[in-house]
Amino acid sequence: MDIFLIGLIAATLRVATPLILGTLGELFCERAGILNLGIEGIMFFGAFVGFVVAGASGSLWLGVLAAILAGALAGLLMAFLAVQLGVNQHVSGLGITLLLTGFSLFSFRLVFGEPRVPPSIDPFSRLSPLGETPILGPIFEQYALTYIALAIVPLVWWALYRTSFGLQIRAVGENPEAADAAGVSVYRVRYAALMIGSGLMGAAGAFLSLAQLGAFTYGIIAGRGWVCIALIIFGNWEPIKVLWGALLFGGVFALQLRLQTSGLQLPYEVFLALPYLVTIAALTVAGRNASYPAALLKPYKRE
Repeated sequence: MDIFLIGLIAATLRVATPLILGTLGELFCERAGILNLGIEGIMFFGAFVGFVVAGASGSLWLGVLAAILAGALAGLLMAFLAVQLGVNQHVSGLGITLLLTGFSLFSFRLVFGEPRVPPSIDPFSRLSPLGETPILGPIFEQYALTYIALAIVPLVWWALYRTSFGLQIRAVGENPEAADAAGVSVYRVRYAALMIGSGLMGAAGAFLSLAQLGAFTYGIIAGRGWVCIALIIFGNWEPIKVLWGALLFGGVFALQLRLQTSGLQLPYEVFLALPYLVTIAALTVAGRNASYPAALLKPYKRE
């Protein structure tokens, strides 16, 4: 297999990792009937908290755990606004993004000042489970978080379709009145779904600062949260299809990075826009037959 293609596949898995985690997190929220537009801010917050904790403690895994907990707390705030108070989900979600982005940037200046060179840490090393095996060895030389993200996909599928908790999530997202009549606590399920989903979003942000970059920068998320929301529609709210969507975006993103160094005489902005244009095109096609949860965006107040 051509070395270019091998490198492209390996890079695709790395680029797709935060998208897989973030999209699965959004999937939990939307399956329960809550559109979490706070995903961009939660990922940013997770990247910041993970970076600070890892740098202060010297433990990268402690940084990941802190990012997950920070995301879960953000999900708790989102649940209080959208579930408990019934605030418009667009407003509350965007408010969460603005709040956490601003808070993270303010806290970054308090902790690090305004350094000319962004602070950095030694990031996660890549694992090589297959060693020097031809083709597969380089492809599967990945971060531990990448393997965890891939393993979470079937776990989420099992949780949603093979457990009573998953049935409750789907019931609450489709018909909360019927779920309530059957004895399911709509508030409890939505709180849990938002906290679990937002914890995964925090982990997605931590991957960028603790593995892919080893640093925290102002543009670290770069719109990936919004891409995750698009991938939910592309995947029709199904975990396995969501994985393929993340790999599609990751593949095109990795491709454009290589095209920039190929000598093509095009403005680099064209290459940067390529993965987002592909995402929009795929979303346009897939969105026509999207079957979103019936109670999505609809607040529930118990009679």
